[in-house]
Amino acid sequence: MSSHNAFKSQAAYDANAVAAIHTLQDWYNQGTGLWDSTGWWNSANCLTVLADYAIKNPQSAASLNIPNIVQNTYEQAQKTTIHAVKAFNTLGLPISTYARVSKRSDISKRGFDNFLNEYYDDEGWWALALIRSHDVGVYGLGDQKYLEAAIEIFEDMKKGASTCGGIYWSKIGTYTNAIANELYLKVAASLANRVPERKNYYLDIAKQEWAWFKSSGMINKDNLINDGLNAECKNNGMKTWTYNQGVILGALVELSKATGDKSLLTEASAIATAAITKLSRDGILYEGCEPDCGADGAQFKGVFMRNLRELHQAAPQEAFKSFLLKNADAIWAKNRNNKNQLGPTWNGPFSTASAGTQSSALDTLVAAVVVA
Repeated sequence: MSSHNAFKSQAAYDANAVAAIHTLQDWYNQGTGLWDSTGWWNSANCLTVLADYAIKNPQSAASLNIPNIVQNTYEQAQKTTIHAVKAFNTLGLPISTYARVSKRSDISKRGFDNFLNEYYDDEGWWALALIRSHDVGVYGLGDQKYLEAAIEIFEDMKKGASTCGGIYWSKIGTYTNAIANELYLKVAASLANRVPERKNYYLDIAKQEWAWFKSSGMINKDNLINDGLNAECKNNGMKTWTYNQGVILGALVELSKATGDKSLLTEASAIATAAITKLSRDGILYEGCEPDCGADGAQFKGVFMRNLRELHQAAPQEAFKSFLLKNADAIWAKNRNNKNQLGPTWNGPFSTASAGTQSSALDTLVAAVVVA
């Protein structure tokens, strides 16, 4: 008997996900199209998890009003110019602060110029959220303009070429880090799979980016990815945050799909296995800063689980499935209050929730619906 028989049914995971989505929407601001209590890039991740759920269960998503939420976020979020400032705390954890600049009256073109800001990683999160919003269209709910928005964002990211190779983290500094480059790779490979008339353009960039990333030194001897490179373009030895292990998985899944190269899935699986082994406690993903990882760190674990789910769909492994389900069960049993709010410490105890902690945990619940 396989181990996953001890887990709940797909219907039970779906019911949990629906309950958590209802609670997530308590933070949704119809006027801004963003989720209050969290940051700008976090709202892109909130949008992504809703789109992921809609792709899995379109009928339920329609009853949850997800297509209208997607459209409203697309329309409203870009009307507010967000000024972002990021710095590292003593743990090496990125901390974002935002100042909202007054709304523009002259939204140029389709207006999504406002999905651009000073940080290339923020842009990458929004590009991926819009790509997933477009993917919902397979079920008649999406829109081509979401993909066009992602294409424009990608062209801005491409301008960030770093002297180390890849792209910089921001437009205002010279840090070359893992997350911005993983996002750049995933966006490029994702577009190669969705814009057939320009497939070779995006694929060439994606292949070059992966070749550089693989040889950059950011992937350490433990098969974990450190935060970035130092001034000499060497691994800076900073923390191996879970999201740095995550985005690369989904990026390599998209690149494998675009190229037909299955060895990319083997490389992704090695990183995933290392992360599961080294970045968990009692089999539950653990960032190391819980319960207070700030708005940024609170988002990281869900990013890993979402991308692990994408890898499992492309290259199934019982260990990946069991990890996803075990974490989903722990979240529901130990990390939830009576309002179905989900906190930052997945193995408990519950502590203050936000749209960031909710959507991060929800990534795991949605993954469980997919793999159960």
